[in-house]
Amino acid sequence: MPISIQQQSVIYRTDIHAIERSLESIARAAELAVPFGVSEFCVVYGDSSPDPCLTDDQISVLRNRFSNITIKYDFFNENLGSAGGHNRLAAAATADFILIQNPDVVPAPRLLENLIAPFSEKGIGMVEAKQIPIEHPKEYDTQTGDTSWASTACAIVRRDTYERIEGFDAKTFFLYCDDVDFSWRVRELGLRVVFQPAAVAFHDKRLSTQGGWQPSSSERFYSAEAALLLTYKWSREDLTEKILDDFIQFGDEFQKRAVVEFNKRKESGLLPKQRDQNRAVAQFVDGNYAKHRYAI
Repeated sequence: MPISIQQQSVIYRTDIHAIERSLESIARAAELAVPFGVSEFCVVYGDSSPDPCLTDDQISVLRNRFSNITIKYDFFNENLGSAGGHNRLAAAATADFILIQNPDVVPAPRLLENLIAPFSEKGIGMVEAKQIPIEHPKEYDTQTGDTSWASTACAIVRRDTYERIEGFDAKTFFLYCDDVDFSWRVRELGLRVVFQPAAVAFHDKRLSTQGGWQPSSSERFYSAEAALLLTYKWSREDLTEKILDDFIQFGDEFQKRAVVEFNKRKESGLLPKQRDQNRAVAQFVDGNYAKHRYAI
């Protein structure tokens, strides 16, 4: 049965060379996936930048160069964040599957056929690719691939599943933890979220000379805010209060700002509706959203 896939990426001041690098690989992956049933492949870029990243001429050149795939471009004229941007793009999708991918991800040639393979089993809701050179440390079942949540740096979901859970919670999450929340709501449907190590994607992440992450100021703030909102939404107010106390006593300027914003939401009645009261789905382990491998 023919399969159609919409790959969507939200860009923000993304350099055209990064877009070209990703397209070179995904176009090849789409070509190799044809014998496995992928008959239509569309790449959609949603641009949250202050000014368009791509001109009409550049889009035309890309379409001519990568003629085996369809390329679309939507300039939002506002910063919708990751969650809001993906929802905007998915609202217009007609494909069987939605592949959510960061614009700095470069897929391996066999990415697509390996990502769709698990869906031959019943009960699969979402499939996550393996990121290199730095694999995400969260635990997964080495036999089944089952995992707590899927990183949407590169993950695929059926469009009807996306629609059933009403997409990402863009009212709550702007950048971070939107994929954790999305994955847990997929699992609430009784569907499995699986990690597929055979589907490989290069994610352009760099470490410092000391081997640590190098987050931007936006990443530091939104990840702190998301930690508060995620624990609250998934009925772990005990953890929310602990994080608030830690941020107030020991936090940096971004964490203290996250406390202020969280309290503003609380006072305005804008915190998300709580769910998973029985704690059957969400996982909070040692400050993470799943048990991690290689724990010290």
